[in-house]
Amino acid sequence: MQSWFRRTGSEVLGWVLVAAGIVLMPLPGPGLFVLVAGVALLAPHYAWARRMLDPLRERAVRGARRGVQSKRHIFFSTLGVAWFVGFGILWLASPTIPVFGFFGLTVGPELPGGRAAGIGLLASGIAGGILLVYSVKRWYPGASEPGS
Repeated sequence: MQSWFRRTGSEVLGWVLVAAGIVLMPLPGPGLFVLVAGVALLAPHYAWARRMLDPLRERAVRGARRGVQSKRHIFFSTLGVAWFVGFGILWLASPTIPVFGFFGLTVGPELPGGRAAGIGLLASGIAGGILLVYSVKRWYPGASEPGS
């Protein structure tokens, strides 16, 4: 009975994360991260998910290694994390902005996306910071893997 719940729970959560990731993709935030997490949960159950996950995993590891291959790369990766956290905090503070338009769309006096965008940006920054620390501990200074 426990294995049935484990399988069903991971499949349901995987599908929920895939759906949420697709919905979050156009918003600033962790849409891709959520989508990949859902595919990772589905991978033990579906061959198509395993086929999608393996190249994603390889690209993620290559990107993480590249992001920490020098102190300069770590500095710019840290700036990226700070950018997401800073804009997340700014979005959550909801300052009044001037009304302006572009391509026929009007923006203002509130920032677009509201609190959801702020939470997404902040979550992305926190996740990026955690992944950056992990990558530095794991791959700096440039440990090589076979086949890289």
